[in-house]
Amino acid sequence: MASKSRNDFRATAPGNPPEQKPVGDEATSEGSRDDAGSKPARGLFVIPTPIGNLRDITLRALDILQAVELIACEDTRITARLLDAHGITTPVTPYHEHNARRVRPELLRRLGNGSSIALVSDAGTPLISDPGYRLVREAAEAGHDVTVLPGPSAVLTALTGSALPTDRFLFIGFPPPRASARKTAFQEIAAVRATLVVFESARRIAGSLADMRDALGDREAVVAREMTKRFEEFRRGKLSELAQHYARSGPPKGELVVVVAPPGDAPPAAEQEESIDDLLREALPGRTLRDAVDLVAGRLDLPRRAVYERALAIKNDPRR
Repeated sequence: MASKSRNDFRATAPGNPPEQKPVGDEATSEGSRDDAGSKPARGLFVIPTPIGNLRDITLRALDILQAVELIACEDTRITARLLDAHGITTPVTPYHEHNARRVRPELLRRLGNGSSIALVSDAGTPLISDPGYRLVREAAEAGHDVTVLPGPSAVLTALTGSALPTDRFLFIGFPPPRASARKTAFQEIAAVRATLVVFESARRIAGSLADMRDALGDREAVVAREMTKRFEEFRRGKLSELAQHYARSGPPKGELVVVVAPPGDAPPAAEQEESIDDLLREALPGRTLRDAVDLVAGRLDLPRRAVYERALAIKNDPRR
């Protein structure tokens, strides 16, 4: 049999697995061996990996990564650093959005032949903003065992460190890259009474924060950067303040997660509309329509679009 190199997808022939420790917590755990007690557990193992600090991985995860026959990962170079740090020599194969359609049938075939495969992402919990869910779904539909481990998550780390409400939250992944589509996406969730968790790239962070401010109102927010690493930062403030900061300072280094507070308690619609109109009548004289809308939206913590519509109505009918 060919030597077992890390990058050899077929280093272990199906049906002839090498002798190794069983996968799971203990050799005697339910489902870890077959009746003969000679084979490792079969199936797909979904394993979270560190989001920065290589020591943020569970002992159970290390045991399984060592014992499975193959590790499917986004970037073999990134996963290799984790495996090298812990002395793990299990073969790896790339599985990401660009090759998933081609590679997934081979992984499912191996599972059907009794293999044990671990699925990892570059950082954090697989399936959260990556293509892994299709593999998990098809594996489950085919009747293969799927075991999920708890572990690191950029979403939960940012949420718990934000000091914003955690009892109800909505994770929306990466918003659209184009400004118009991004604003529409934020407007669609403006009324959701939950803390929002958003991934964003460094080069788009200033524009995205400004779009959130216009669509959601000037809410409290936190930008989490380089979590679990040496230069970890949780920058807090209003969306407008954060947008201005990154517009001045330029794109920051590191991975970013934005956490936005839920909307405040809204007054009845008629009462709110009357309050908006009163403030706009005070703000419009001597100011441009844009400046007046920004002022009132910020004071009432309302989406700019709602205030703009009221401002247009007043401008077109001064008797209102």
